[in-house]
Amino acid sequence: MGSTTDGTQVVSRGVVDLRGADGPGFAVRYPAGAVVVVSGLPGAGKSTLLRRWSADGVAVVDPRAVHEACEAVMPAWLPYAVYRPWARPRHALLLRSSVRRGGPLLVHDCGSRAWMRRWLAREAGRQGRELHLVLLDVGAGTALDGQHARGRHASTRVFARHRVGLARLSAALDHGDPVPEAASVLLLDAVSRSRATAVRFG
Repeated sequence: MGSTTDGTQVVSRGVVDLRGADGPGFAVRYPAGAVVVVSGLPGAGKSTLLRRWSADGVAVVDPRAVHEACEAVMPAWLPYAVYRPWARPRHALLLRSSVRRGGPLLVHDCGSRAWMRRWLAREAGRQGRELHLVLLDVGAGTALDGQHARGRHASTRVFARHRVGLARLSAALDHGDPVPEAASVLLLDAVSRSRATAVRFG
């Protein structure tokens, strides 16, 4: 289980469910060199949380960065769907090299793909490091509002696919089923995600 110290720190181990938990801000502590995957529906607030947590210089891998790098060298009229097959391998290579570089790492990922978590866990495990999962469980309505606020919208098909995958993961966690590839799962909602003000490693 996770533990809280003086109301200001959460040590993430096992399943730590802070959904609906109001109160003061807190820092989340992970082991040194941990790979932390921040997951949730498009618009759930993953990028906002990662910006907050990376303020202390922790490395972040976000597929949006590769998307924008590809977009910068492609004709403006060319839709992203055309060159997505080229961008995805670039993101995978960046992710693998970032994990192998060592040190704490934050990863932006939808979280609906178990094979991605297993792959990351294997890559981290080869270096004696742990994989940890943060799941932003905010609901579809809140996520759609978040997409509207940021001015970027996932397609209906993509959103539905992520929604099904994450619903399956959430249901498993609610029934007490473990996520074997993750040393911990931290569950946050629209209330508690704003309280997670910082991340600490070691």
